[in-house]
Amino acid sequence: MKNFIILLTNRGIKLLGNCFKVLSYPFHWLFPKKRFEIPVYSKAKIKAANDAGIPKVIWQTNFSNQSTLPVYLNYLFNRLMSLDHDYYYVSTEARQEFIKANASDEIYQSYCQITDGAAQADLWRLLTLDKLGGIYMDIDACLVWPLSRITRGREHVFISNKQDRQITNFFIATKPNNPVLQKTIAQVVKNIQHYDAQKGVYFTTGPAVLEQALAGEDAYIRSYRYTAIQGCFTNEYFQYMDKPRGKWIHADAKDLIKKGAPKP
Repeated sequence: MKNFIILLTNRGIKLLGNCFKVLSYPFHWLFPKKRFEIPVYSKAKIKAANDAGIPKVIWQTNFSNQSTLPVYLNYLFNRLMSLDHDYYYVSTEARQEFIKANASDEIYQSYCQITDGAAQADLWRLLTLDKLGGIYMDIDACLVWPLSRITRGREHVFISNKQDRQITNFFIATKPNNPVLQKTIAQVVKNIQHYDAQKGVYFTTGPAVLEQALAGEDAYIRSYRYTAIQGCFTNEYFQYMDKPRGKWIHADAKDLIKKGAPKP
C-alpha cells in the first residue's frame, strides 16, 4: 500500500514538473539571460530527529550554480522534500580542492586525468560520501518521497534504474566509510590508470563500476520509482543551456582520460 501511494506521488510530481518545464520555454524565450543562483550552502530548516544512520546532508555539483528556471525549481522542490537536511552545492574548483586535501596522491592524480565534468563528478561523489557520508543526487534528480523516510534506519541506499533494474549512481545515500564505495573508488582509479577508450564514461567511472562493486553484497537497493527520478522539472536543453552539448553522452570517449604516468 505504501509503495502504491509513493507511486501516485511520483506521477503527480511528474505532472507538476512537466507543467513547469513547458512554461519554462516561453519564460527563457522572453528572458534568455535570466539565471537563478543555487546556494553553495543551505542550512536545514527544521531540526532533524536523532538518528545515528545516514548523515542528513545533501551533496550536489554541476558546471555552474547559475541555473535556468527549471533547474532552480527542481532544487527548490528537493529542498521542500528534505527540510531537515543541510544542503551543499560543490563547484568544479571545490571538488578538486576537496580531493587534493582528502584523498591519496594516486587518487588525486587519477582525478586530474579526467577531462569530462560528469566523470569527475562520478569519482568526487564516491570520495565525498565515503569520507563524510550523506546523500548525493544529480542536479536533475527529483525526490518523489521525503528524504528522511527514504533513508530512515538505513546505513546506505542504492537505487536501480527503470530499464533492466541495473544499479545507477544519480542517487546514493550512505554513512561514511562504506566498503562498497571504497571498492568502487579503487576500481575507478584502476580504470583510469588502464583506460580503455571503448568503455567510455559509463563503464570507466559511472554506474557500471558501482554495480560491479555491489555484486554479491548484502546491500539495500531501492527502485528509482520510490526514491528519485530524473528529468522531471528539467531536461538536457535547460540543464546545458549555457554549455551546449555539455552532457557526458556527447563526450568523445577517446578524450575522456588524459595520459598520465604509466602504472604497473
